[in-house]
Amino acid sequence: MERLKVLVVDDESRMRKLVKDFLTKSGYDVLEAGDGEQAVDTFFKEKDIALVVLDVMMPKMDGWQVCKEIRAFSQVPIIMLTARTDEQDELTGFKLGVDEYIAKPFSPKILVARIEAILRRSGQGNSDDTLEYAGIIIDKVAHQVTIDGQPIELSYKEFELLTYFMENKGIALSREKILNSVWNYDYFGDARTIDTHVKKLRSKMGEKGNIIKTVWGMGYKLEE
Repeated sequence: MERLKVLVVDDESRMRKLVKDFLTKSGYDVLEAGDGEQAVDTFFKEKDIALVVLDVMMPKMDGWQVCKEIRAFSQVPIIMLTARTDEQDELTGFKLGVDEYIAKPFSPKILVARIEAILRRSGQGNSDDTLEYAGIIIDKVAHQVTIDGQPIELSYKEFELLTYFMENKGIALSREKILNSVWNYDYFGDARTIDTHVKKLRSKMGEKGNIIKTVWGMGYKLEE
């Protein structure tokens, strides 16, 4: 299988090397850019980049402008990195079409996990049709779930929710992130709807429902 290309854009060479090393070990080809202008030039020169990891604060052209330039022509997945934890920054990113937003400092392993999850959702990942974890098997094509070999009946949103958890196993997910990803930004109600769906999902999963852990004050995490 052809290795997917990831463009890593950051003005800190040490940060680029750190991310590149982890992505290369995970089977990706990594291209680098040290400023916004170089990032745009590289993106449009290569044409087959699968995902962009993009720092916000950079010389010549900041991450927001790079995102605008790319989004004018492409819907390639974009992950924004920032040293700031300003909520307004995050909202700006999502309005520009950013797929994920990660604050520095971050774990490279978590970044790789998020990249793999986004690529799976966009149909470019390595395991596209079936997800397996802790005795749970999700067949996305057939829209079926089995636990220890026994099929369980889930509603559409319960199925989407469990799939999202499986694609992001081991990662703490906020209610807002779950809502934005599973409900695709088209739900404007209370984020507590997540709690209701998780409660029903846990119940249908029986003893295996315990692997959906509550992260107090934040959201949930799928972990055995």
